[in-house]
Amino acid sequence: MNMTWRWYGEGNDSITLDHVRQIPGVMGIVWSLHDKVAGEVWEMDRIQAEADKIVAKGFSPAVVESVNVHDDIKIGLPSRDHYIDIYIDTIRKLAKVGVKVICYNFMPVFDWTRTDLYKELPDGSNALFYEKAAITEDPKEMAERILAGAGHFTMPGWEPERMARLDELFAAYAGVTEDKLFENLVYFLNRLMPVCEETDIRMAIHPDDPAWPIFGLPRIIRSRETIRRLLDTVDNPYNGLTFCTGSLGSNPQNDLPAMIREFHDRIYFAHIRNVKVFENGDFIEVSHRGCDGSVNVPEVVKAYHESGFKGYVRPDHGRHLWGEEKTCRPGYGLYDRAMGIMYLLGVWDSLENAKGVK
Repeated sequence: MNMTWRWYGEGNDSITLDHVRQIPGVMGIVWSLHDKVAGEVWEMDRIQAEADKIVAKGFSPAVVESVNVHDDIKIGLPSRDHYIDIYIDTIRKLAKVGVKVICYNFMPVFDWTRTDLYKELPDGSNALFYEKAAITEDPKEMAERILAGAGHFTMPGWEPERMARLDELFAAYAGVTEDKLFENLVYFLNRLMPVCEETDIRMAIHPDDPAWPIFGLPRIIRSRETIRRLLDTVDNPYNGLTFCTGSLGSNPQNDLPAMIREFHDRIYFAHIRNVKVFENGDFIEVSHRGCDGSVNVPEVVKAYHESGFKGYVRPDHGRHLWGEEKTCRPGYGLYDRAMGIMYLLGVWDSLENAKGVK
């Protein structure tokens, strides 16, 4: 298991690579050019410069998260081939600096969605929270509420210019059904697979978060059945998964350890986080400790261990502790993720030590 840490680059928050160096067991940095919007060209000099910073601190730059997919590809517009060509160009450039896995998602309009960035937990920490009743299924009403500033919705990576186009984007997706979105994903991957084989870079799709349709938009990577459908349709070892226990764990019907055992040979990147799911469908992110939430984290790690997992893993979103929400990105504080690493490695080490013990 190759432990990694997601880093947003110099000056983007208060966390530096020197902080990460002091966390035992971290071997790689999960990175990106975070100012790049979907469909934009990634310049080779910028890619090289970012990778050089990572390598200079003793880390591997093997995982990039995310190279975002342009909406024209997801919608299936005639212009999609232009944006796929740009994506292919980025893959070839990333291969030159040692990238082996690209984490991406195929969620329409929005990435992961929460209704509160800093919901307080009983211990005084705070975390990302999702209130199911606050999400309407009517796209026009939702666009009006978001643009009016109603609620505390977080739209990761959304520049103000794109937020102003919400009505236009909802309208563009009006005819995109689940089957059509799936067809467009398959088209995208079939274009990429020869280049992935050539460069030895694996595509690892991130599940939908939360794991059900929202805003009246389709979601197609949210369960055992939808994942199996994709892997069978594009049956190529370079088409794989980012298995996120927080995203898939938002739906208690998903048996996470069973899914890991089934898909382990196509899981190239593991996001491990814990969520506490309430009876009404709300959920909040909690510590990685298994008994704190609805995800049985020790059983998740055990499933990876028994499957001989050798891929990349990172602690996903954590709580904000000791006032760090003032200096960190929502969900991406230093302290709880560092403690999460030690918890995950502790479970892994105990399994290693128990090998051969009856």
